[in-house]
Amino acid sequence: MANLSDNSVTTTSHHAEADLQFMDVALSLARRGVGTTSPNPSVGCIIVQEGIVIGRGWTQPGGRPHAETMALAQAGVKSTKSTIYVTLEPCAHHGKTPPCAEALIQAGIKRCVIAIQDTDERVAGQGIKLLQDAGIGVSVGVRAEVAGEINSGFFKRISEGRPHFTLKTATSLDGKIATKAGESKWITGSQARSMGHALRARHDAILTGMGTVRADNPELTCRLPGMQDYNPIRIILDPLQNVSRETILIQTSKICPVWIITGPDVDSEYTETLESLGARVIHCEINSDGRINLIALAKMLGDEGLTRVLVEGGAEISASFLKARLIDELIWFRAPFVIGGDGLSAIAGVSLARLIDASRLKRTDILHLGEDVMERYLFKKREGEQ
Repeated sequence: MANLSDNSVTTTSHHAEADLQFMDVALSLARRGVGTTSPNPSVGCIIVQEGIVIGRGWTQPGGRPHAETMALAQAGVKSTKSTIYVTLEPCAHHGKTPPCAEALIQAGIKRCVIAIQDTDERVAGQGIKLLQDAGIGVSVGVRAEVAGEINSGFFKRISEGRPHFTLKTATSLDGKIATKAGESKWITGSQARSMGHALRARHDAILTGMGTVRADNPELTCRLPGMQDYNPIRIILDPLQNVSRETILIQTSKICPVWIITGPDVDSEYTETLESLGARVIHCEINSDGRINLIALAKMLGDEGLTRVLVEGGAEISASFLKARLIDELIWFRAPFVIGGDGLSAIAGVSLARLIDASRLKRTDILHLGEDVMERYLFKKREGEQ
């Protein structure tokens, strides 16, 4: 990692206010790519000359071109002696494209303002060092917390080898997802459901279990006008190999990818039939209770390059991910009515005996959607957890 001394990497008071304003613009661009760039991060970039934005870009679907490449192409020769604002340290390694740090040097950039350093070992300060060695002024840490949250999945995959998992649920005020008879359509109103579709578009994959597949026969796509191409990979946990070939998910698997996660011992007919319909069958470790080992699954999904996975299952799936301490973020939609104690709870039992063992959350956002409310929570780490 490069030596980032206080003398070489600073944000001076002279630049402070403008840096914050321009970095906010770059961060807004970075958000556009979230859910479409894995395994790469979603980066935003603007180039500024005498207070005017002359180039902008964000990471394109699939991870390329990079944000810096897009912004430089738009700015052209005007980028000489300009200031560039980028939400993640420019890459320094040769991959399918040349390093962005070298492209900035060749473009004659005078100053580079970076929100957060890249923790990928192929970069990890080397992009900053390249810029400094070329005489470019570098400032790091402008809106770092926001930039880290935007690419939380990218950083999670690097640090823990797994994606960022978001649990989404929609319930009555008393935490029920269905009546005693199983009626669940619709708990929330149209605005909340639209927000749920937008949430899908911001994830690489959406994961559910066979209980939800059997009960709802869901499509699990983003059905918002103009966003039909932002569908995530759809993942079904099917340890007992019971998924029906007639479900919407399987029938549409050639249009939108479907991954079936099952055990190590798979019937060849099961695999051949599903794969002939367009699905992908993936083997995973099974626990003694016959369920998918979620820790092994998380690592496998990380190895597949996924950085953000939305868990949108039933009570058992939600409880299982919570017990495994894999949930990083909770999105909870609440409708203004009560179903009662005989309704189906959003989360099954987690065998909690002591309050001290309960997961602690921090509410970061609350949004009113018609009569419904959406709350966003981040899970707090326990003492001693990495």
